[in-house]
Amino acid sequence: MSASAARRAQGRSYSAERTLTSLVGVLGVLAGAGALVVGMGWLGQFRGHRPVLDPIALGWLRDHALYARIGAIVLGVLLLVFGLWWFFRSLRPERRPDLKLDETIGAELTVTASALAGAVQTDAESVEGVTRARVRSVGTVAEPALRITLWLAEGTEVRRVWEDLDAYVLTRARESLGVETLPAAVRLELDTTGPARVR
Repeated sequence: MSASAARRAQGRSYSAERTLTSLVGVLGVLAGAGALVVGMGWLGQFRGHRPVLDPIALGWLRDHALYARIGAIVLGVLLLVFGLWWFFRSLRPERRPDLKLDETIGAELTVTASALAGAVQTDAESVEGVTRARVRSVGTVAEPALRITLWLAEGTEVRRVWEDLDAYVLTRARESLGVETLPAAVRLELDTTGPARVR
């Protein structure tokens, strides 16, 4: 079981979004710094007084108007496709793969993600001190993982809940799936369902 499965259990990865945002930010900073350097005349007074739209570049575009239009259209289409792909990728729900325990033809055995999450949730709610639980099956078919949130009653001993969860709930899940390791991220919260005071 790789470390990527453990990371998926902790939460959905937004590394790609962060990388793109960082690259856009770095390019923006570099462009701003370059404009500042040129505008201050650090690269020569003549270059600093030239217009933003260089006459030489404008002249080349006029002389090659057809190629410039084709290039602009292709670039625009590529940016549109990339933007739509990125938009739908960001909105894509997190995968909850079903687990195929047996792929023998005629004797297939598949455990759905909801069934696995429901079974683990039932076991977790049976632990003393746990008032309610929420379990999500995440990861991939080859590397399943669990994301567990437990709400504890006030005064519950956290250490005992953790030991029972590991010794009973997670061990039973591993044995049922026939895997040696099953990464699980566990979040503990105090169940404050009592009436709120009004000041």
